[in-house]
Amino acid sequence: MDLGFYMAEGFRFLLANDVLPAPALTYSKNFNHSIVCVGEISNIFNGPVYLVGDIAEIDFEGIKKPVDVLIGGPPCQDFSVVRGPAQERRGIEVRRGRLYAHFIRALIHLQPKVFVFENVPGLKSANKGLAYRTILEDFSSLNLRWREIRELVGNGNTCTPEDYNIVFSEIVDSSRLGVPQKRRRLIIIGVRKDLFESNIMKYHTLKDRVVELLKGVKCSFATYPLTPLEVFEGKPLPDLKNEYRKVMEEYKELAEHTNFKELKKWVENTWSSLSLDVVEDYLRINNVTEYKFKFADKAFEEHEVLLKKLGYYGRNVERSEFADGSNRNAREAEKVLERMKMIPPDQNCEFVRGTEWEVEGRGLSLIYRRLHPLKPSYTVVAYGGGGTWGYHYRIDRARLTNRERARLQTFPDFYSFEGTTAEVRAQIGEAVPPILGEKIAEAVKLLISV
Repeated sequence: MDLGFYMAEGFRFLLANDVLPAPALTYSKNFNHSIVCVGEISNIFNGPVYLVGDIAEIDFEGIKKPVDVLIGGPPCQDFSVVRGPAQERRGIEVRRGRLYAHFIRALIHLQPKVFVFENVPGLKSANKGLAYRTILEDFSSLNLRWREIRELVGNGNTCTPEDYNIVFSEIVDSSRLGVPQKRRRLIIIGVRKDLFESNIMKYHTLKDRVVELLKGVKCSFATYPLTPLEVFEGKPLPDLKNEYRKVMEEYKELAEHTNFKELKKWVENTWSSLSLDVVEDYLRINNVTEYKFKFADKAFEEHEVLLKKLGYYGRNVERSEFADGSNRNAREAEKVLERMKMIPPDQNCEFVRGTEWEVEGRGLSLIYRRLHPLKPSYTVVAYGGGGTWGYHYRIDRARLTNRERARLQTFPDFYSFEGTTAEVRAQIGEAVPPILGEKIAEAVKLLISV
């Protein structure tokens, strides 16, 4: 998120926090913050710092500088629908789910003009919606709820905080804003009520503009999404005719097998409808209506602009080296490679159920799932083994490298990561896509310009 704000320009960063050291090293390397442990907080606010440790131990009274924006969100595990049944998503009933209260504590101490709160879509349904309603009520009624929150998190002051108007509280699909990934996130943005008390009309005008901006209402990417093929090859689609044809023709031998149920269905419903023309297949696969075909050239020009902005243009990721080691291919078991050669783009391990390549278990839509070269990627995840790594669209490739995951998240190539392969994977998978962060920053600029 901070990288997105950096890309939007005009923001200075005072403090960041995480409980783990590896993200601190990555952040410090890219933003030049000093790394300080929360136990050494006596003299930390002389310059930009990254605090490593439990947010519960941070005394925000130490920040004397005025703060315009507060950005954050609690660990999402207790809110995420990925965790399964409702009884496994206890949300605010468990300690980690209550960490949002420390965000409220920071909000009350700092009283910024605007706050940005990010979380998983599952937050809206956790505890039958109780967690979401509680959080919105806290933001809107800080003065009334502060005593209750202070008892929960401690370290409180006796101020009378200003309340916040909720400007935006919706689930955002990053692919509509230029991210080559179907990554949906709940974004809540609030603005301090006193800022618009004398100009309610302007408040409602800006609120409408924020919604328009973050929902991608006028964004070409909402109709013509950026694709994995483009960000991996470093070129817009019209320049990738040969590459696309080569990728798909590699599956010709598989299509000729038709020796099990799902493969037969795929040949009939998908393979047989391919033209192998990259633009034609892209428009059909992404459900672009015939009326909008005429705008495609302009959209592809915008794809090229974004590829250049991110440092991808003309730079095939597979043939590139990165000093941080993020583009190393992992060794794969021969059985995994054999299985992946039987799974075409946009399919997963369910495709080979009932065959010698079957994976045991149910509800495995994420497992051994291949990217489609012409469709936004499924969500890049932070943790897990056993087929959760994300898999390349090419038949001779298996799991993605961390740098390929970073491109799906829209981290610019100049961004460098610190930590083990697993730690870097976690940092990438838990991140807000920088392009989404940049759009949020643009929305914040509108609100703080009053």
